[in-house]
Amino acid sequence: LFLAVCAVGIGGTFQYGYNVSIINAPTQHIHKFLNETWTSRYHKELNPDLLTFLWSVIASIFSLGGLCGALIGGSMAIQLGRKGALLMNNIIAILASILMGISFPTGLFELLIAGRFLIGINSGIGFCVQPLYIGEIAPKHLRGGLAMGTSIFLTGGILTGQIIGLRELLGGESYWPLLLSSSCFPAFAQLLFLPWFPESPRYLLIDRGDELSCAKALKVFHGSSEYGQEMEDIRRECFALGGEKPKKPWQLFTDRGVRWQLITVIVMTMGQQLSGINAIYFYATYIFKEAGISAEKIPYVTLGTGACECLTALTCVDSVGRRYLIIGGYLLMTLWSIVLTFSLTYQELYLWVPYVSMASIFAFILSFGLGPGGITNTLTAELFIQSSRPAAYTIGGTLSWVSFFTVGMLFPFIVNGLKQYCFLVFLLECSSVAAFIFLVIPETKNKSFLEIKKEFHKLNFGRNT
Repeated sequence: LFLAVCAVGIGGTFQYGYNVSIINAPTQHIHKFLNETWTSRYHKELNPDLLTFLWSVIASIFSLGGLCGALIGGSMAIQLGRKGALLMNNIIAILASILMGISFPTGLFELLIAGRFLIGINSGIGFCVQPLYIGEIAPKHLRGGLAMGTSIFLTGGILTGQIIGLRELLGGESYWPLLLSSSCFPAFAQLLFLPWFPESPRYLLIDRGDELSCAKALKVFHGSSEYGQEMEDIRRECFALGGEKPKKPWQLFTDRGVRWQLITVIVMTMGQQLSGINAIYFYATYIFKEAGISAEKIPYVTLGTGACECLTALTCVDSVGRRYLIIGGYLLMTLWSIVLTFSLTYQELYLWVPYVSMASIFAFILSFGLGPGGITNTLTAELFIQSSRPAAYTIGGTLSWVSFFTVGMLFPFIVNGLKQYCFLVFLLECSSVAAFIFLVIPETKNKSFLEIKKEFHKLNFGRNT
């Protein structure tokens, strides 16, 4: 099980985190490349406004690709299987790496844009299918721990990208095409290791009706002596579905039986993206500078933020249950939003205040990793039975990428308008999501998918049904 999570994660959410992270290091080098290419092609200087526009396209086209990937990820998981979809996804990553790698020697910045779009599609599919596969191969008592693999590989990708992007490694002017094309290595790693593992047992029995292959897969994942209980759970779920085909995303919106599960996924997905974590990374450089850290050393201190989030994902132990972890994470983020608002307001009043801001940055990131960062994808897998799960991930993934793109577009205006008081907006958002989870979501730890469905049945159809 552990090795399967690693094989899935390296080409899944690792790619998402890695490609979000590596684009920051070569910003100035890509600007220079765009200027030189434009001058040699049209024999005139590139207009500064057009340069800003081209750079924005290169940076943000990744989100558009991610949205497209999320929209097709669920269908791929149904048609090709969870494992098949992930393996096919690596072809897109390798093609993207080639396009980004040859953009500089060919002098075609259009290839850079196309490559970023394709790697976005790869990340969108991986972000959708990886937690689906992990959620379906894990026994219920280990589901929470194994599902953290999604968060661990995402944060690990961010941290790896920050390290590889240092100017001493591939962040220098000569190496930026290699940096952007290095995402082919996780793709090759997954193509090498994932074929050794079986397809999702639930997919094999419920979607394909192949009981023999399901039993073989369960023996690989759970052991020959332990697979019986899980096999029985899958048979019960298959019987309860009565041959029901996988649903399309739009069908979930008209299905009263999953109404509150769907509302929960929408609230948690948007809450995760709008929680203020992007504001934290935006303010980090400014806060580190105010604390007296020199500009040359700030990239190395920024590594601490990536390491902090990765460490939280690695050490997050689901011993108190998903519900308490995610509520606690949002409440702690609410607290640190208050502290940051005050510390940034009185930044210049006392010498020690910048250090409070610096500590709050790390505390906010730790709190995000404790709950919203790690538990959101786990809950999406648990709230739906087999026929609805791929569609739920398509909806959740689409909302996540739309929110990610929207925050990226609107966030600079919010910060410029509200300054440090932008954290009051995030305070309200985090506390509202915590209140919703407290009032609506039951505990899902150590429960089968059918048991969780029964819990929501009361909410969807009333207490007396």
